[in-house]
Amino acid sequence: MPLEDTPARARLDRALDDLAVTFHGMTARADETQCVCHWGSADELALLKVPDLELDPDLLRRTWSAPDWTDHGAVLRRVLPQFARELAGGVAELLYAPAEIGQSFARSGWQRWPLRQRASVGEFLHAWWSHGLTSPAPTIPVHDLLALCAEASATLTPWLAAWDALDHPTADRHLAEAAAHWTGDLLHDDLPWPTWHDEDALRTELATWLARHVPTRLRAQNAPEGLLHHIRLAALPAPARWDDPHWPVGRV
Repeated sequence: MPLEDTPARARLDRALDDLAVTFHGMTARADETQCVCHWGSADELALLKVPDLELDPDLLRRTWSAPDWTDHGAVLRRVLPQFARELAGGVAELLYAPAEIGQSFARSGWQRWPLRQRASVGEFLHAWWSHGLTSPAPTIPVHDLLALCAEASATLTPWLAAWDALDHPTADRHLAEAAAHWTGDLLHDDLPWPTWHDEDALRTELATWLARHVPTRLRAQNAPEGLLHHIRLAALPAPARWDDPHWPVGRV
């Protein structure tokens, strides 16, 4: 993990430390089971019932990504300090699509955990988001980190609000890159990532936010006019979008 001395990095480090304290001693349920053929061995399962033991990267991946735990929340609490540390360090995003990482958080029901636990998870996600927006080389592209946070929390609103409120040239550069990544899908009424939540609502919110809040910031970076037109078009209803003289021929 590259060394940084920024307020966002310090906040993220505090959030990781807090996760380690909050979830110290957690284990999977004593009666938790898994498929030996498709997940792993009984010996590996037994490791999840031992607190605070580091897991090898492959076992960690199989653990957070398995969709069929009896108590996914207990399993995620068991691995969360190590999992979050590897996420923030740029390791785990290489293993699965970011949206699936967010869906693992959602599957755990973390927003219904006791106050101390859900506050710790929420602060980690917000601290990681803040760090990603302001880091010149984030460990995960910001457009992917947004998908992860939105899937984990079932909302785009706080993440977009934080981005909108941030007056920072690096955040604006990430914004231009993200907009270019998203507009091809948004123009065709697709959310740019697979979701467990209300796809139409998320797509509409993202397209509307881009059209209302982003063009001024992108013009300051001399963004291509074509990108600005695509952002505008994605927020229009379909018939008006298609009749616009700037509607692209074919899929962008």
